[in-house]
Amino acid sequence: MSAQIGNITFDCAEWAPLVAFWSQLGDFGEDPSNPNQPGDPEGLLVSASTGIALLFIPVPEPKAVKNRVHLDLVPTDRTRDDEVERLLGLGATLLADFRKDDGTGFAVLADPEGNEFCVERSKAERGS
Repeated sequence: MSAQIGNITFDCAEWAPLVAFWSQLGDFGEDPSNPNQPGDPEGLLVSASTGIALLFIPVPEPKAVKNRVHLDLVPTDRTRDDEVERLLGLGATLLADFRKDDGTGFAVLADPEGNEFCVERSKAERGS
């Protein structure tokens, strides 16, 4: 017996701004058979390459503490530093910078509602 992840779910105040933000991060897009519409109770994005879904569900309470689970992003067509700058331009916030002079390390960012995620070095930067 095994299980697979159906969705990665984000609690949020409003789903639409997060759908707009996360849809610009890579190959996440709307499900053509279930497009996001104003008034929908949640927002959904699906990765075209992996099928992983991001589900954004409004909840009444605000975010109170650091996320216990977060996503690690690995750029595919740019460097880690270029990706951090791109994401900051899309509305992310830099929370912590663990990048080192030797090129290792990562950056911790937050989406427009404060959900943390990390940006690691690309495969090209790691030499793999």
